[in-house]
Amino acid sequence: MKLENYIANVPNFPKEGIQFKDITTLLQNKDAFKECIDRLCNFGKEVGANVVMGPDARGFIFGSAVAYALNTSFVPVRKPGKLPRDTISCEYALEYGTNTLEINKDAFKKGDKVLIVDDLMATGGTIVASINLAEKLGAEVVGVASVIELTELKGTEKIGNIPFLSLVKYDI
Repeated sequence: MKLENYIANVPNFPKEGIQFKDITTLLQNKDAFKECIDRLCNFGKEVGANVVMGPDARGFIFGSAVAYALNTSFVPVRKPGKLPRDTISCEYALEYGTNTLEINKDAFKKGDKVLIVDDLMATGGTIVASINLAEKLGAEVVGVASVIELTELKGTEKIGNIPFLSLVKYDI
């Protein structure tokens, strides 16, 4: 199945010149969504993950489905102020400024093998911050997977030797 056939291209969103890749059309097709989750799960099995981590917000959609299918726990990576218990945070660079992500301090057990799942690998900032958060708590990131990769932005170069899977690649 060619998953790119189920991803809508929205020109000039959220601003002029951007070609937004909309995954809601993939989610609306039960067969495409199942295929997507199955492929992500196969990768999770290959890398030996026992925890799935997903960045706010679309990483929640794909990551929690993968965690359920793999029978693992799921760790949400949140924007600041969204988690009510003790957290750790990581600031990362954006195109214009910075952002911060947080996870609960008790999100991992030392030695957990983490698969990070998100909808998009672009510049890599969110993924690198997620990797840093997991590693701060003693977990090992054994893989990173995204539904879409924007190859020209070279985000994968920032994750070093961590195995990476993208299901659909776009040269923007």
